Amino acid sequence: MATAATDVALLQDVTQFIYREARLQDEHRYEDWEALWADDGVYWVPANGEGTDPDLEMSILYDNRSRIGLRVRQLMTGRRYSQMPKSELRRLVSNIEILETGSDSVTVGCNALIYESNYKGETLWASRNQYVLRRVAGDFRMALKKVVFVNNATPLYNMAFLV
Repeated sequence: MATAATDVALLQDVTQFIYREARLQDEHRYEDWEALWADDGVYWVPANGEGTDPDLEMSILYDNRSRIGLRVRQLMTGRRYSQMPKSELRRLVSNIEILETGSDSVTVGCNALIYESNYKGETLWASRNQYVLRRVAGDFRMALKKVVFVNNATPLYNMAFLV
């Protein structure tokens, strides 16, 4: 049975993991970010609402672990011209809460605001994120990251960075 102390410790561990993930993305440290994924990880950005089933609905992005690795390798080539020069990014993450705990995983929700600045101007991206985190050799790995943009039912600008 979980105690208040273990709940606080778990929330602290989860929060530090999510903050680290945000920092790695902001710093364009894609290989380090990729290492945060579980072998069976899924990265999902639904279109047109909350998203209930990525196999039946349109998605902005729906990647399995292999596709996540390919996306990172593409970003590392330097041939992503929409990111030349790279966007300056800063993420603000808040309202981190544990939604569910299982025997080997924890489901987490949080809000995120991404500030992007590049030669085209400035853009704000607001989202509600959901993670399923699994402990692997003592460290968390992402089994699922779902990013639901507030405005995902409207046309979105070219997003050439990892959200």
